[in-house]
Parts: sequence; C-alpha cells; structure tokens
Amino acid sequence: MSDSAPPIRMLVVDDEPDLRELYVLTLLREGWQADEAGSVAQALECLARHDYEVAIVDMRLPDGEGTDILAWAQTQRRAERIVVATAYGSAASAVQALKMGAFDYLTKPVELSQLRQVVRSALGHRDAPPPLPTTAALQAMVGESAPMLAVKQTLRRCARGMAPVLIQGESGTGKELAARALHELSNRADGPFVAVNCSAIPEHLLEAEFFGYRKGAFTGATSAHEGFFAAAAGGTLFLDEIGELPMSMQAKLLRAVQERKIRAIGETAETPVDVRLVSATHRDLQRCVSEGSFRQDLYYRLNVIAVTMPPLRERLDDLPLLVEALLARIRHDHERPGLRLDAAALERLRRFGFAGNVRELENLLHRAAAMAASDLIGAADLEPDADRTEPSQAAAAAAGAWPDARVQEPAAPAAYGKAPAAAGVPAGDDEELERLAACLDDIEREELRQALLDGGHDLDAAARRLGLLPRQLQWRLRRLHLDDR
Repeated sequence: MSDSAPPIRMLVVDDEPDLRELYVLTLLREGWQADEAGSVAQALECLARHDYEVAIVDMRLPDGEGTDILAWAQTQRRAERIVVATAYGSAASAVQALKMGAFDYLTKPVELSQLRQVVRSALGHRDAPPPLPTTAALQAMVGESAPMLAVKQTLRRCARGMAPVLIQGESGTGKELAARALHELSNRADGPFVAVNCSAIPEHLLEAEFFGYRKGAFTGATSAHEGFFAAAAGGTLFLDEIGELPMSMQAKLLRAVQERKIRAIGETAETPVDVRLVSATHRDLQRCVSEGSFRQDLYYRLNVIAVTMPPLRERLDDLPLLVEALLARIRHDHERPGLRLDAAALERLRRFGFAGNVRELENLLHRAAAMAASDLIGAADLEPDADRTEPSQAAAAAAGAWPDARVQEPAAPAAYGKAPAAAGVPAGDDEELERLAACLDDIEREELRQALLDGGHDLDAAARRLGLLPRQLQWRLRRLHLDDR
C-alpha cells in the first residue's frame, strides 16, 4: 500500500462544455484531479459523493446561481474553497459571493494563468498550518471589552479568504494595527505587508508609486521602480486613508482591483498581481459616495467585508489594560520601572472625551510622566485642559469624516506657566516650573516633527495622525517656533 498523499481533487461547475474542458485540462496539467458538473443539481450530486479541495463555480447556471452552491456549502459546513467565475463588469455578484464565503473570484473570460494562480492560492491556504489564535499585532490590540472582542473575532474569521476588507473608524483607534493582525492571521503571513498612506503621496506621483514604472518612462526615471502592488505580491497591500485618493486615481485603482492586473508607466502589457487588499479610512465613505467625492463602484469593491474600530469612549472598560500597556512602553523608553498611575488618576481618565482615542491617551500619559514629581502619577499630574467633555462633532460631520476631530481652538495649557500646583510643583518655584515647561515643549516639538515626517510634510495628514484639526496643528507649530516646511 502506498504511503503517498491522496491526489488533490477539484470540481469544475460550468454550463459551457468547452469551458469546462479547458478548465479541467488546465488543472490536469498541474497534476490535480478534476470532476465536472454542468448545473447546480449536478454539482450538489458531486459534492454529496466526494470531498474536494477547490470548486470553481460559474455564477450563471441553467437551474440556478453559483450562490446556491455557496449557500448549500455554508449550511453543510463544507471545507472546499469555492472560487466563483463572474461575467466582466458584474461587480455586485462578485461582492455578494465573497460576502457569502467564497474564497475568491475570477472574471470571465478567465485567463488560464490567473486560474492556476487562484487555485494555488486556495491550496496554499489548505497547506498552511492553522492560524494561531493570536498574533503579535492582535496582542497589541489591547482590550477585552465586547466591542474589541467582536473586532478580533471578525478579523480571525475574514483572514481566511481573499475578500477585500475596509477598516473604518476615527483617527487613533488602531486601524493599521487591525490590518497587520489580519495579515498575520492569514495564509499570507509569510508574504510582505506593504502599508501605504494615500494622503501622503502627491497626486502627480500616485500612479507611479502604485503601479511602478520602467526605466526611461519619463524624465528622471533613471531606473525601474516596481510600485506598491508589485512590492506586496504574495502578501497584503494596506491602503490607509483611502478616502483621500483623487477621483482620477480611484478609476485606475478600480481597474487594478477588478482585473487583478497592473500596467507600469512605460510598459505596453499588463502584469497579473497577487495581493490581498485591505483599506482604511477615518471618513464616512458612504457619505463621500453620495457627495460625489468617492466612486460608488470602487466603494463596493473595497467594502466586501467591513470592520469598524470602536472609539475609546465606547470601550472605557479597556482603559486599565490600555493604560498599563502604554505605561509599560513609557517605562522602557524612559528607564523608569516604577512608573504607575494611582486610582484617582485612572478615575479622572474615565471622564475625558478622548477625541484622539488611543493616540491621545498615549500622548497624555507621556505628558503626565514628565509632569509628575514622582513615579506615582496622580490625578493632578494629568493634562489640566484634558478634563473636558466630548467635543462638538458638527464640524467633523460637515467635513464628511468620522466624528473624531477636535473643533475648539486650543487654549494655552496651564502647564506653560498658569497652574504650578497642577504640575505637582510648589507655587512660587518659577525655576522648576520653567524647566518642566521646557521639557514638555521638547516632547511636543518632537511629536509634531515626527508626525510631519510620517505625513510627508503634509499639514492635513500630520493633523489627522495627531487627532487635530489643521488649524490647531498650525497654532502649535507657531507656538513652538517650528517651520512647517
């Protein structure tokens, strides 16, 4: 008796005999076995008799739809990875199939090279070890509240396939961390994770950065450049701030998503790409669609699976865990192993609005650590102007964004010379107060400088990273004598 592994068996479902034969021959040449079915009824008969690794199913069949087979497979808890074939331009049916659990989709007329690529990807999912219940990025998503547990469960569930994922939520809620967790939980974890901030790239460079260019394609192209899609081949491409893409680039991105092909600038032929697409935005994209600033067809392609990151004010039960995780980092960075928060300070934090969410909490703890007279941070050491109610959200709503931006012009913090007692410094000790104020200015100056660098020196992008409005960022830059260039 042979100890060799059983052959890999597949099912091809299509009502056109010539296409079925072409698909089957392609699979046989790869060393896989393949059965055929020309209708929903025949497909269900085959599935009742055999277990398959992959099923390639046409969406239009004489006695029903490919989604009928998908629905049956779901109710029977079948293990087959189902790849659906849809007619060109049938975005709605492809999205519906992916939401019902299809592993991936092909656009007809199907190219055989793409067929082989998708099947190999499905088999790679089978051959990969089952994902661990947690990953480094998932562990970094601190929180055990009901909203956070729901997010983590969604990420684990949707990591299995190739369906595009749209992560929505306010600034500072951890959208990139969720994207990394999704990548690490998937069978693409060994491939690259390429993160792109769409708002940080000048409009005239977008096509070159996304799709690459060949040497000599334009003045200054002294060497070839592969672009983000090519760099993410076999892995995950994360498009952060997708809502900031101009309409001209949205059209080009839509074609790449639909066709699974890109054409570098200067090239005449398109190249197939194998990437899992994950997008994120702080904007309400549905509102952007209705206002005409975001393409509806692209929105439907990107929003196959939606993940919404909860704001901090809606998961305050996670506050103790978050504070401890952030303080652990601050202890390490500043070599202060005894740094901790007392009960009164934690209770005061619960009353904050946290317009900037976890990013604001981290900045606040950095400031408190510098302000505290000892390693025990008390309520009085917290930023004096942070004890505020949730900010008005009318301006954010008017801008078509998730309601996360502060809309009040910041007043000068008391720590800059107005309230020495709040800083834990005896009244009248001007020299100590000035030293602390200078220290705080240095910390804030470095945070602003880093945000500008990360945002490509774009004020709007830097402001979003900090959870501020652009005019608030400009005010802080002027106060700290920083050149915004």
